Amino acid sequence: MKRVRIAVFIGPKGRGSNMRAIVDACRHGRLHADVAAVYCSNPDSPAIQNLEIPVRDPLNPNLLEDLRNLQVDLICLAGYLRLLPSEVVHSFSGAILNIHPALLPKFGGKGMYGVRVHEAVLAAGEKESGCTVHLVTENYDEGQIVLQKKCPVLTGDTPESLAERILPLEHEAYVEAIQNWIGAHQSARNASL
Repeated sequence: MKRVRIAVFIGPKGRGSNMRAIVDACRHGRLHADVAAVYCSNPDSPAIQNLEIPVRDPLNPNLLEDLRNLQVDLICLAGYLRLLPSEVVHSFSGAILNIHPALLPKFGGKGMYGVRVHEAVLAAGEKESGCTVHLVTENYDEGQIVLQKKCPVLTGDTPESLAERILPLEHEAYVEAIQNWIGAHQSARNASL
C-alpha cells in the first residue's frame, strides 16, 4: 500500500505544534504517510528550524505545479491563515484538511484564529469548546466537518487556559482525521482497481 504524501501549510509566526504532531505521527508509524514538504512564508519561523523536511514558499505563483511535482496526495493546513488559490482548492477537492480551535460552525470565518477564537467562545458564555477538522473550500471555515473533539469551558477560564486545554485535542483530532482520510482514500483506490 502506497504511503500518502502530505504537504503541511503553516502560518509565518506560529509554533507549528499541529505540523509537528503530523510529522511525529508519520515518523512513529501512526500514519501511513510522509510529510513531503512544509509550506511557510517566513524562512525565520521558529516552527521550521531543525525540521529536516523541505520547506517551500506557499506564495509561489506555481504552487499547484509544485504540489503536483511533489506528488502530494493530501494538504493539511495548520495555522495557515490565507485562502489557498482556487486552482489548488479545485484540484485537491476533498483532499485539503484544516484544523480550527473551536466547534464549527460557531466561531469561524475570516479573522477568527488564535486567541480571538477563545475570547469569542468565553464572551458568548459557551459551556463547551474544542476543535474541528474540516475540508477546505474557497471560503474560511465553511467546508464539511470531518471530526470534532470537545472539552468543557470551566469557570474562571481565560482565553489562554482554554487554548492550553484545546491544543492537545487538536493534535489528537488532526492525526485521527488524517488516519480516517487515508483509510477512505485507500478504500476508494482499491475499489477502483
